[in-house]
Amino acid sequence: MTPSTVLILGANGRFGRAAVLAFAAAGWRVQAQLRRAPMAPLPAGACAVTVPLTDTAGLAAAADGAAVVVHAINPEYTRWDAEALPALQQGLDVAQRLGALFMLPGNVYNFGENMPPLLRPDTPQAATTTKGRQRCAMEAQMQARAAQGQRSVVIRAGDFYGPGSGTWLDQAIVKDLARGKLVYPGPLHAAHAWAYLPDLAQAFVAVALADQHTAPGFARLHFAGHTLTGAQLLAAIDSAAASLGLRPARGFRIGRMPWAVVRAVGLVYPLWRELARMRYLWRVPHTLDASALHAAVGALTATPVDVALRQTLLDLGFKPQAGASALAA
Repeated sequence: MTPSTVLILGANGRFGRAAVLAFAAAGWRVQAQLRRAPMAPLPAGACAVTVPLTDTAGLAAAADGAAVVVHAINPEYTRWDAEALPALQQGLDVAQRLGALFMLPGNVYNFGENMPPLLRPDTPQAATTTKGRQRCAMEAQMQARAAQGQRSVVIRAGDFYGPGSGTWLDQAIVKDLARGKLVYPGPLHAAHAWAYLPDLAQAFVAVALADQHTAPGFARLHFAGHTLTGAQLLAAIDSAAASLGLRPARGFRIGRMPWAVVRAVGLVYPLWRELARMRYLWRVPHTLDASALHAAVGALTATPVDVALRQTLLDLGFKPQAGASALAA
C-alpha cells in the first residue's frame, strides 16, 4: 500500500498534532480536522478541515477520499462522561461513510487496579473506575461496528509525553524543574508505561501503511513505548536536564505527590477528584506487550528515552544553559 489520504480528528490536540506531523512526513495527504486555527503551522501536505465532528455527513464529504480516520479527539478530563463515547460514535460514523480504517489511541484504564504486570491485547479487561469503564465501552462500540462490516483498530499506549502540555510529566513531575525539584506520583520501584508521542504517531503510520485490516473487523494492538520505574524515569530526566545545563549542582530534590491533599481538594475541584481516582496507575506495575504490533508492521524504531526527554523539555520551553551538551540520538 502506498501513502494515501488520512483524516485526523482533533488535530490541535497533543496526539493529533503528532499524528499530523508523522503522516505528513511519511508522504500522506493529511486532512487535519480542528475547531480553531492550528496552534502551529501545518506541515506541507496537510490542510485544515473546519467542519465540526457533530456534522458527520459534512465532515465525510469534506474528507472525501480519506482511507484512514485517526480519532485523536480527547475531551477535557472532567467531561469524559458526557463527551467521550458520543465523540467516538461520531468519529466511527465519519469513517463508515468514507469506508475508511478507523484508528483510536487507547490506554491502560481498561484493565483496572488489579491488572497483571504484563498487558497483552487479549488480557481480560476488568475496569475499576468510571473512566476505565468508559474506555471499555468505547472499544465495545468499535467491536460492535465490526460485526456490521466496519474496520477499526485501537493502539493502546501508556502515559503520553512529548510535544505539548497537559500531561503528568509537565503538570507534575517536571513542573518545578527550574526550581531544582522533581515530583513523582508513586513509589519509585513500580514500573510505569510511557509513550513518547512522536514514536506512537509513527506506529499509527506503520499500521495504516501496512493495512493489515483489509477484512472487516476490530483489532487491538499494544505499543510498548518506554517502561520505567520511577527511579529510572527520574534518572533519565536528570540526564536530559544535565545535557541542557539545567541540573542543579547538588542534584534535584525529589518530592512526592501529596495525594491526601489531592483527594481533599477533589471534594470541590472535579479535575483533582478524577486524578485521585486514577492513583492506582502509579503503584500497580504494568508494561505493554507489543509483540502483536511488531508482527503486523515489523520492528519499530524507538527514540532513546534520554533523547526523548531532552526534546520534551525543549518543547516545554526550557532553554539550554551554559554547559549544555548534545545527546546522541
